[in-house]
Amino acid sequence: MTPTDADHALDQALALVSRAPAGGGGPGGHRAAPWPRARESAAQAGAGVKARSHRVPLADALGEVLDAPLEALTDLPSFDTSAMDGWAVAGPGPWSVRGGEGVLAGYGAPDPLADGEAVRIATGARIPADTTAVIRSEHCHEGGAQLFADRPVQTGQDIRPRGQECRSGDSLLPAGSLVTPAVLGLAAAAGYDELSTRPRPRVEIVVLGDELLTEGRPHDGLIRDALSPMLGPWLARIGAEVIATRRLGDDPAGAEALLEAVTGSAADVVITTGGTASGPVDHVHPVLAKAGAELLVDGVAVRPGHPMLLARIGGRADGKHLVGLPGNPLAAVSGLLTLAEPLLRALAGRRPRPRYTAPVQGDVPGHPHDTRLVPVVLTDEHAVPLRYHGPAMLRGVAAADALAVVPPRGARSGQDLEILDLPWASGGCFT
Repeated sequence: MTPTDADHALDQALALVSRAPAGGGGPGGHRAAPWPRARESAAQAGAGVKARSHRVPLADALGEVLDAPLEALTDLPSFDTSAMDGWAVAGPGPWSVRGGEGVLAGYGAPDPLADGEAVRIATGARIPADTTAVIRSEHCHEGGAQLFADRPVQTGQDIRPRGQECRSGDSLLPAGSLVTPAVLGLAAAAGYDELSTRPRPRVEIVVLGDELLTEGRPHDGLIRDALSPMLGPWLARIGAEVIATRRLGDDPAGAEALLEAVTGSAADVVITTGGTASGPVDHVHPVLAKAGAELLVDGVAVRPGHPMLLARIGGRADGKHLVGLPGNPLAAVSGLLTLAEPLLRALAGRRPRPRYTAPVQGDVPGHPHDTRLVPVVLTDEHAVPLRYHGPAMLRGVAAADALAVVPPRGARSGQDLEILDLPWASGGCFT
């Protein structure tokens, strides 16, 4: 196709969208996907991409997923150690006290103990050969040059034997485990300097709209861009690496720039905002058509956010996707939780979030046919719906802990509803 032919094809697609009826998901007004099926489709799309892996220093692996099992490179502990500050003793007491500063952590093998001898020892220090037990400092006393126990002494007490936690070669964690701060500590203790992990999915954000301001107060029909400040940090909290954010207009030049972004981005996922409906300047569908993309989800039966979409760009082996979010802020949040998060978690090799429910406080109106996502505050007993939950509003979700999934036709007070945690309320990228 020549550049002239390509321009003509894009113009025809734009004209088609401008004539299409509003609503119904895609430009043809077809039936939107049920909300649970849309989330499942997004997760399956990410799981179908061939996994990548890399080796990174421990500090850079935080929030990524292990690409291989974590196996111990040494026994833990690697030598018999004292579990307490106290005295290492040999044989039955009372014991004669060995002079000097005692046995400290970080030194080589100490001299063996003779039968009936005691020596001071610090937590983590190597146990002298022939030690019977360690007596905590608070459980004994000195009298002259002897040590006396204040309670019975059990053989092996307060000694951590070599290999107590694991032996060299033991499997500590399976592949697919999320690298949390605790995993970093375990890996370091087991002898690792680097880990083999799946890299974070790379995301490019494309914000569409002629009406958006980047600073100052709204005026003269222009509004502030609320999505750019929100999307990057949000995506980072769910484990993505945001490599770029760009803003494009709704004119033909913006449509061409969007096509370039869709086909030329180095990102694994392009996330657009706005332009997913069927208005005269909604360019996402025609651009995807021109790019030869496969629509996996084209409209979702959810409020807010029903015009959201998910497309595969290129072949399955390419592993590149586009998530089209609606332009209204809370509708975009709905799209993040419905399509972007399941897709990105699967691309990162992370398990789906555990599903849970909570009883709702008060009756919640529902849409006649679609699922609703409603901002809620979680108490010890209930999910409490918040006001200001219109598609263009962020006031409700800014105060929320989660979104409650309200089925068609609504929910009665006390009814259990599925809860979608917001990333900052549930431990961020370590969940």
